[in-house]
Amino acid sequence: MSPYCPEYAPFFGFLGAALALVFGNMGAAYGTWKSALGLATIAKLPRHKVQTELVMKAIMPVILSGVCGIFGLIIAVIISSGMAAPSEGTKTTYSLYTGYAHLGAGLTVGLSNLASGLAIGMCGLCGVQDSARQPKLYIGMVLIWSFGSALGLYGLIVALIIAVKSADGICDCIVVDGAIQCEY
Repeated sequence: MSPYCPEYAPFFGFLGAALALVFGNMGAAYGTWKSALGLATIAKLPRHKVQTELVMKAIMPVILSGVCGIFGLIIAVIISSGMAAPSEGTKTTYSLYTGYAHLGAGLTVGLSNLASGLAIGMCGLCGVQDSARQPKLYIGMVLIWSFGSALGLYGLIVALIIAVKSADGICDCIVVDGAIQCEY
């Protein structure tokens, strides 16, 4: 058995997939909650101060927050599709290198989208209310929400690059007389 491909190596890959989805969905949930809270408080504003067509436009931060969860899902699917259980009588082909890469990819996209959801939620709460009162603020709010959402996209791009890293052939290495020999 290769020292680079122990039987516990897939744990790190599965952990990366789980963290991508969990943190991404936490960001999506927070952003949706705070933005929807701001949207709901518009109902308390005086009717003559709110333009009703802007209420539908104010759903944008809720949609942008939902994308955070989708980005986490994308990486979780990519990671899990790269994992295969070893069949009986064959050695594992999943290395620690790949497991750590998948863990890194999951943390990258998960935490980036958590930060993105926090940014969109905090700006969404105030931005929805303020742009309903003053429609001229809407374009500025869309720019702020877009830049907050870009944080999650950056995490997705980097996670995609990390997730496809693998060490082909490293599982063919064995320990012979205290030295590692690889057959490539």
